[in-house]
Amino acid sequence: MSASPTVETSAEASGAPVSTTPPAPAGGSGGAGDAAAITPTARAQFRRGRTWVVLAAVLAVGVVALFVLQGGIGAPGGRLDPESPGAAGSGALVEVLRAHDVDVAVARSLGTALDAVDRAGDATVLLYDEFGTLDAARLDELAGSGARLVVVEPGFRALEELAPGVRLAGAAEGALDDVSCEVGAATRAEELSDGQRLLTIDGDAREAGWNGCFAEGDGFAAAIRAGDDGVAGASDAVSLVASTTVFENSRIDEAGNAAFAIGLLGATRDLVWYLPGPGDAEAVDAPTLGELTPGWVSPVLVLATVVTVVAGLWRGRRFGPLVVERLPVTVRAGESTQGRARLYARSAQRTHALDQMRMAAIGRLATLLRLPRTTDATAIAQAAASATGREATSVVHLLVDEAPDGDGRFVALARALDDLEHDVAAAVRPARAVHGGPAAETSTDDPPGRQR
Repeated sequence: MSASPTVETSAEASGAPVSTTPPAPAGGSGGAGDAAAITPTARAQFRRGRTWVVLAAVLAVGVVALFVLQGGIGAPGGRLDPESPGAAGSGALVEVLRAHDVDVAVARSLGTALDAVDRAGDATVLLYDEFGTLDAARLDELAGSGARLVVVEPGFRALEELAPGVRLAGAAEGALDDVSCEVGAATRAEELSDGQRLLTIDGDAREAGWNGCFAEGDGFAAAIRAGDDGVAGASDAVSLVASTTVFENSRIDEAGNAAFAIGLLGATRDLVWYLPGPGDAEAVDAPTLGELTPGWVSPVLVLATVVTVVAGLWRGRRFGPLVVERLPVTVRAGESTQGRARLYARSAQRTHALDQMRMAAIGRLATLLRLPRTTDATAIAQAAASATGREATSVVHLLVDEAPDGDGRFVALARALDDLEHDVAAAVRPARAVHGGPAAETSTDDPPGRQR
């Protein structure tokens, strides 16, 4: 943006030193000084801040979209919560099981789950350890409880402790209809919907009694090990289901998901639905911050600290002794005017810059027209219009009302103000030039208020 134009006074044109303090209007506290600056309109304020408005709108839209994608507030409970009617919950499956006379007990700690197993005698335990809370000792304790165990979406630790030789093997490409096992729950289901994960079973695991159900390639959606008597539904049986899809409310009615889930969980009259909570993780077992931090972090932090200190010493050094300058300091009028113009131009303050020129022009017009200092700006404009033969409306519009909508209009208004001053000066003092020239002769007979 180009520097704002300025109207040179006679002192500025001659290059004479002036004070750095901005010149006050000639009207003092009244008259020309009462010419109010034009306050930017709401539209102008919006144009100046439209970048922040757009960013705020984009942020708001993003928050709303995220809220909608996550399902809003949603139903209470998390994934596979037996009391949740949400899409990821399992409330529908639990109600069906209860309708089949299965007593479902919800446990959120290992102690509660073991107590429920002891009271039931012959029970099935569904374990869904979403965050890998249970350590090896607690997994062994749960496996040794004598209950039939169904582990949903097992992690690496659960597979290592409960099913050595069984490993995670990615996700299935579609629905699975190859039962590939003789387990009753699987044969009754016949097919599982898409969205399943897969497990692989090596030779040692097969020798240990593990069989895969619902195959795709070398992977299986479920791995089941029969109990000591060879019956999959007997005590000590362990079933691993690689995905939560079979048990979720939103997918339970697809393909044979419901039949497979009911067959696994309804093998006994008592079902313990165990979702490990924070209390199942001992503080002493939690890794420390140092254990979680990669080995390269500490050297990098030390190096960054050293670089910061060196950079501070390098860039913060003194550039020599302070220079003593005699006061007062004078600045040429042209430098002061150009500096202020650059500040206005840099911040796009066209209206403010024009107001400053208007107030100074109105003050000079009041002096030329011999008007009191308390005269209103509109009255000065009308007097200037009468002196120059212009329309009063156009002069008032120039001195008070019009706001520049761009740099081109701003330059035009500045030139119009300068032309108006020259025209008024020529009209009221036709005997001498506008700037400079010989002073008009005066006589002692003139009234004091009329001397020039």
